[in-house]
Amino acid sequence: MKKTFLILCILVLNLSNAQQKNSLIFWENLSKLCGQSFEGQITKGGKEGDGFTGEKLVMEVLSCKENEIKIPFHVGNNHSRTWVITKNKKGIITLKHDHRHEDGSEDKVTQYGGTSPNFGGTTLQYFPADQFTQNLIDYAYSNVWWITVTDEAFSYNLQKIGSDRVFSVIFDTTKATNSPEKPWGWK
Repeated sequence: MKKTFLILCILVLNLSNAQQKNSLIFWENLSKLCGQSFEGQITKGGKEGDGFTGEKLVMEVLSCKENEIKIPFHVGNNHSRTWVITKNKKGIITLKHDHRHEDGSEDKVTQYGGTSPNFGGTTLQYFPADQFTQNLIDYAYSNVWWITVTDEAFSYNLQKIGSDRVFSVIFDTTKATNSPEKPWGWK
């Protein structure tokens, strides 16, 4: 009985380590983009007058630390958005949205997002809305964001579960572009 239990424990630990490796590989691939900017295209959910369609979309992997990556998302002349991606000691990844005013002060709707419920995949991480997000934006309780990172592209996506609302923008990471002006709130 003890031998069977020991074998089961070893198998569970090995599976957990293999899964944790997924998020670490994802993190490494995202980190490789640091210091670069890429132009993107809306592939789902864009419509005239939404503030995104028709604008130049640029993501800029501006800050990479051991457990935090900041990616400003420039929409035309609007430099208010930064995706903040963090990794805890276990390898679980969180996505937050930092929104700023032109003077650098925080918007009242900021720091929303979620934490991956597991180690995800090597190219894909999901982030269901967390309790902070639901408290801040009550209708966002069913939001799920996901990010993909491959050798060719980075995608940012949002779906409101239970509706047909989906937003996706894909950035071609094979062609770096010039960085726009600094995001609002950055020195």
